[in-house]
Formats: sequence, structure tokens, C-alpha cells
Amino acid sequence: MTYHFQCKKTIALFLSIFMVLCMIFSGNAFAASEDIKTINILSFNDYHGQVLEGKKEPGISKFTKAIKDFKYKNKNTIVVAAGDLYQGSAISNLNEGAPINEMMNNLEVIASAIGNHEFDWGIDKIEKWSKEGNFEWLASNIYDKNTFKPVAFAKPYKIVEVDGVKIGFIGLSTPETTYKTKAAYIKDLEFKDPISSAKEWAQKLKSGELKEGKADIVIALTHLGAFQNKDSKVITGEAADFAKASTYVDAVIAAHTHQTVSGKVEQIPVVSAYYNGRAYERLEIKYNLNTKKAEITPYAVDLIASLSELEEDAEAKAIAEKYEKLSGPKLNEILAVTEKDLVHNKLSGASILGEWICEVMAKVTNSQIAITNGGGIRTSLNKGNITMGNLYEVMPFDNTLFTMELTGADIKKVIENGIGNDKIGWVQVSGLKIKYDLDRAFGNRVIEMNLMNGTKLNMSKYYKVVTNDFMASNGDEYDFSKGKNKLDTNIPVRDALVNELKACKELSLVKKNYLEQEKKIEGPTIPVIPQKSVIYTVKLGDTLYSIGAKYNVDYKEIGEINNIKNFNLIFVGQKLVIPQN
Repeated sequence: MTYHFQCKKTIALFLSIFMVLCMIFSGNAFAASEDIKTINILSFNDYHGQVLEGKKEPGISKFTKAIKDFKYKNKNTIVVAAGDLYQGSAISNLNEGAPINEMMNNLEVIASAIGNHEFDWGIDKIEKWSKEGNFEWLASNIYDKNTFKPVAFAKPYKIVEVDGVKIGFIGLSTPETTYKTKAAYIKDLEFKDPISSAKEWAQKLKSGELKEGKADIVIALTHLGAFQNKDSKVITGEAADFAKASTYVDAVIAAHTHQTVSGKVEQIPVVSAYYNGRAYERLEIKYNLNTKKAEITPYAVDLIASLSELEEDAEAKAIAEKYEKLSGPKLNEILAVTEKDLVHNKLSGASILGEWICEVMAKVTNSQIAITNGGGIRTSLNKGNITMGNLYEVMPFDNTLFTMELTGADIKKVIENGIGNDKIGWVQVSGLKIKYDLDRAFGNRVIEMNLMNGTKLNMSKYYKVVTNDFMASNGDEYDFSKGKNKLDTNIPVRDALVNELKACKELSLVKKNYLEQEKKIEGPTIPVIPQKSVIYTVKLGDTLYSIGAKYNVDYKEIGEINNIKNFNLIFVGQKLVIPQN
């Protein structure tokens, strides 16, 4: 009897201890859970005014819905942007970015970095967008040359408190803006080194000396470019270099290069969300209130794959329809017809579309030679009707025709800057027959320049040249400084093209090959052809990247197998060996 009583007492004691321990541990677990704060930062960049849905673009109605759905399911979510938001589509351009600003308001974007294309319509628009869109521009490295202080239209930083956690954002713009924007729009601005600017403001944010107090997490919200290797996942580019030198920031939001990037550079998360709303990026922050440390995980959210399944946001749809109706009569006007695709890729050499644009520029200004930048031609013209809307997409900038007299030597210098220049794309010309050799050093690739009558270009003689006002003012680092009798005609390049199309009604273009590689690459010399392979014939508009994507092969592997020295240069009709797994 005593034995059984003692057993019961022992069991009861153990049960009591067990229950107390459970309560203690469950309480600790609950407390631990409460001490970890989960915050999501959604970002997008290079939206480029994509109001309507396209083949790969969700448009503002579906893009807004995707963002809103995530916010609805995940509290403590904030939305930021990384620049180049407004300029790009015909509807946005005609309405000076108004539909995108309404989208920004609808998404409750709190802040954005300033992209180079934000300056395309002048600083007054930048100020207007911020005010009407109810968000703040952030730029810690843009200074006013007159006041020697950060510009008035942007703040260097912003601190946002989410569920007790203070997140500091430092805004940064790419220094490339100095040569990728009209000089007149940024003449009073200085673009300082992003690394030193970020370091200065990160220290202030983390020290607690600012009026908003100390930031727990510091994120660089930038318009710096990045690339990510599909296989190795290694991140390179301006934003990667910044991350390597900026251990004082906790994450980097990149933009500018129209790439999907989601990974880490020396343990610092770096993200970039493709372009045109085809994706958004997510930084998931797990912040420990006790240790004051954050675990940040980057995620890329691709919207292309699920485009047909995405729903539309009613409010955003109404915005899109409103501006489509306002712009429709002008954009749908048919100007002419083209019997074939007029393809342009700024990294694939001179294009048939670029040649035609230059020919029109020369014709309108009675110039002997025309030169324009490949990066200023934003897309191709597809076979069939050419509408005003198509022209706005090809030539969204309001650049004007600019004439001058330039010596043959200076013309050569200008052309050299656009031969195989991956940073800005290929120069487009008319009025000259130019032969070049990409095996030679950059800046010394032109080996022959003749006028259309076969006469050799005289290096000391002056010729009448037409370009655009962006290039004339050192845009894309083209040097026209030594030209004489300079004249801005104030005729928009786009208007010249519209008038030409209306006059001709039908385009039947033949490529003139004003720019031509001296030694065409013949059939590939291959030491060993992979056992499983196919032979692909290069078509108009192909790039190694697009061919690789088609066959699910790394474009660099195709280039190496086919002994291609310049991966940006392949030719129509060229035979390529494509390895098959």
C-alpha cells in the first residue's frame, strides 16, 4: 500500500515538473516568436511607362494586383521603386507620366531612387511626380552645383518604422546619368561617387544622429546596374562593385540594366526586378529585437510565367482605360505599312531601322552624313501597319535634329565611340561606307571610311553632319565638341520620321550596310563538335543570348564552341553549332 502511494506521489511530482517545464518552454518559444519581426520590402524598377498589358508585360492593372495581393497576405510589407519609371510607352509619354504616377499612388510606394530617364522631361516633372504620387525621391549622391548641397527635389535618405523596426533607405543614382541624359537638364547637377555618399549617410543612419533616430537596418535604394550569371549565380556590375565596397549597408536594390538579379555579394543581398513590370523583387527581413540583427533573404517574383493567370486590379484597370481612351485617337493613327520586320538591337551592330532613321535625318536637314545613337532607338518595327504609337515606342525621346560641320578626323572619332561599345550600344549612320575590325583595340577599329560615291573621307575636310541634340551635347560620350556652325533645328527626330512615313505610305527597305565588318566570320572552326548538337542558321534580329534561350544553352558556351571573339556580333546566314544536352 505504502509502495503504491509512494509511486503515485513520484509520478505526480514528475507530471507537475513536466507541466511546469512545458509552460516555461512554450512561454519562451512564444516570446522568441514575438521577438522576431518579419518585414517584406517589395521593389520594382525600369517600369518605363508600361500602362497596357503586352505579350510579356502585365500592364498596370495586373502588376498592381500582384503587388496588392502580396501585401494583403503579408502584413508589414512596404513598396519602393528604383527609377526609370515613367518614360517608355506612348501612352505614358503623351501624358507626361500621369498614368504611372496614379499607379504609384495606388500601390502606396513610399520612395524611389532617381533613374537617368527621370530627367528626360526636365526636373520640374520630377518634383511634380513626387508631389502628386505621394512618395519621396531619394538621392544622396546628386548635388546642386550652386548650393553645394544635396538637390532640393530629393532627400538623401528616408527612415520608415515598421512594427517597431526602423528601416533606413539611402538613395543613389548612377553616375552614368551624366552622359545618358541631355546636358541641359543636368547642367547644374553633380553626380558624386555612390560608394562615398552611401558611406556618409549610412554612418549617420546607424549612429542615431539624425532627427528620426537610429536605423536598425540600412538599405541602398539605387539605380545602379547589375548582372547575374544564370549558371554560377555570380552577380557583377556597378551594383555588385558597390556592394563589395559597402559593407555598412545591409542590402542593395539595383536597377538600370533591365536584368533579373536575386542573390548575394559577399553576404549582402542584391536584387533587381527585370523591367516593364515583368517581375518584382522581395527582400524578406527577419529582425531579432534582442540581438538587433537581421537576416535578409532575396526573392525574385517572375510575373511573365503566370501572366495569363494574373487577375486585374479594378482601380488600376480604370486608370489604364482612362488614359488609353485619351491617347487612343492619336496613337492608333496608321502612318504607313512595312512589308517586313524592321529589327533593331542596339548591341547587334548597325540595323536596317537605324539606317532608315539616319537617312531621314539627312534628308530633312540636307546633310551629307547622319549619325545617331543605337540606344536611342528603343525597339523594332514589326511587319504590317506602323502607327503613331509604334513611333513613340521606337523613338520615345523628344530629341531634336542638330546639324554642324565636322572634319573627317572628328567624324571618325565619333564613329569609333560606337563600334562594339557594349556600354551604350552601336552607332547608326548613313552617308558613309565604313569598314571596321573588332579584333582591333576600342577607339581604333575603323579601317576604311568612304563617301557614297566611293571617295575616301578626307580627314581634314569639313562635312555637314546631322545628329540629335542629346549626342551633340556629349550624350553617350560622343564628342562633337569641335564642330562648327552648330544649329539646333528644334525639329523633333520623331516628327521627321512621322512626316516621312505619311509621305511614303509604304516602307520597302533594303539594308545598305553602311557599317560593315572587314573580315566576315565564315563557318565555325571547331576542334571538337559535341556529339549531340544542331546547326542553327542566324536570322535577322538574333543574338547569341536569344539563341541560347531558345535552346536552353548558355550563350557563352555557344560563342566559345563557335570560336566567336565578340559575343555581341553575329551575322545573318552564319551557321552556328548548338550543343544539346
